[in-house]
Parts: sequence; C-alpha cells; structure tokens
Amino acid sequence: MSATPEHPEAPGYSDDKKAVLARLRRIEGQVRGLTRMVEDDTYCIDVLTQVSATTKALEAVALKLLDEHLAHCVVNAARAGGPEADAKVKEASDAIARLVRS
Repeated sequence: MSATPEHPEAPGYSDDKKAVLARLRRIEGQVRGLTRMVEDDTYCIDVLTQVSATTKALEAVALKLLDEHLAHCVVNAARAGGPEADAKVKEASDAIARLVRS
C-alpha cells in the first residue's frame, strides 16, 4: 500500500487506483449486461454464468480494496493513538466481521 506524494495520508488505494476504478467500471458493465439478460429472459445457464463471473470479479476487487484501504486506515489510527485510534480499529474490525458473515 502506498499513498501518493500529494496525499501521504490518503486512503490506501495504491498506485494502481486507475486500474481498480477501471475494473469497477467493467463490473458495472457486467451488471448492466446481466440486467438485460434477465429482462430478455435469456437462457438460465447464460444468466448463471454471468452471475458467477460478476461475483468473482467483484470479490477480487473487494479484496484488493479491503487489503489496501482497511490496512491503511488501521495503521494510521494505531499510529495516532488515543481514543480515536481505538474507535477506528473497532470500526474496521466490525466491518470485517460483517463482511465475513455475509
């Protein structure tokens, strides 16, 4: 994880932020395609294949975002110390717990 020189404390979207954003846009396109498939009553195996591909793509980008962003937030909070640090670490822990349960 690395912050940019202009934003040393920016959330941990590393140097490949543009790549992550491009991947999210492609996932948006996959969701729009899936919407059209459902609207057009496309053959169910095609819909299931598209759902699987979209889910895997979203999971991959979500893991990247979580790895970089949450780690960065927790590290910065721990460095800052004090009650705000404890609150930020608990907030991150709760968010991870919700993700794991879903």
